[in-house]
Amino acid sequence: MSKAVLTTKLVPTYDDLPEQRYHFPRAYLRQVGAARGDWIVYYEPRRPTGDLMKTGGRQAYFATARIVDIIEDPSKPDHFYALIDDFLPFDHAVPFKEADHYYENGLRKDDGSTNKGAFGRAVRNISDAEYDLILAAGFAHVLGKRDRERPAPDPVEEARIGFGDNPQMPFEIDSVDRRIVSQVLQRPFRDRAFSVAIKSAYQDTCAVTGLKLINGGGRSEVQAAHIRPVADGGPDSVRNGMALS
Repeated sequence: MSKAVLTTKLVPTYDDLPEQRYHFPRAYLRQVGAARGDWIVYYEPRRPTGDLMKTGGRQAYFATARIVDIIEDPSKPDHFYALIDDFLPFDHAVPFKEADHYYENGLRKDDGSTNKGAFGRAVRNISDAEYDLILAAGFAHVLGKRDRERPAPDPVEEARIGFGDNPQMPFEIDSVDRRIVSQVLQRPFRDRAFSVAIKSAYQDTCAVTGLKLINGGGRSEVQAAHIRPVADGGPDSVRNGMALS
């Protein structure tokens, strides 16, 4: 097995629903097949739709999930679906590049520039270490590495936070952060990550009353609720949640 990055647009060109399925052509069957049963990271490209004139996508990793199976698309020849489980959005999007660091080693050329050929591939296999770093950066708020209510630090500082204080090795992940790989399946961790994602999406505002509830310590008092309960198969996605007082 091998972990992978799956690219999907805000308005997908293919029949993607990230918390349930990923639609792809035969050209990527080997790469997706290598990740069957393993964890993946979702990436949003610069173009948010199939319109080549559109820009504005975040160019960032935004969620993790697990590929449980791959099936043929019954209605479109040479196309397949990767069936998805355990979807969990990051508490903040992680840019593919921060300062001089690329989270995917294959995206960086020897001269330090971006490898556009590799970057253009919609599915890219990555190592466990690369996945770990993206995960730790994406869940920095849940891990207590960064306060969601504080202004974001400058890009160099943001890239460093959570990976130790040695400036010579700014992206080395420590043994404590590595535990999140095993925690992603555990309900307490998922509940915290889901809560942060929902509060951020709703800007700490109750979906019913329209009240923004912040306590005396500057913390949000709204609660994150699943629309379709987890017990009934509801995913931990922003689409399946709302903030309530």
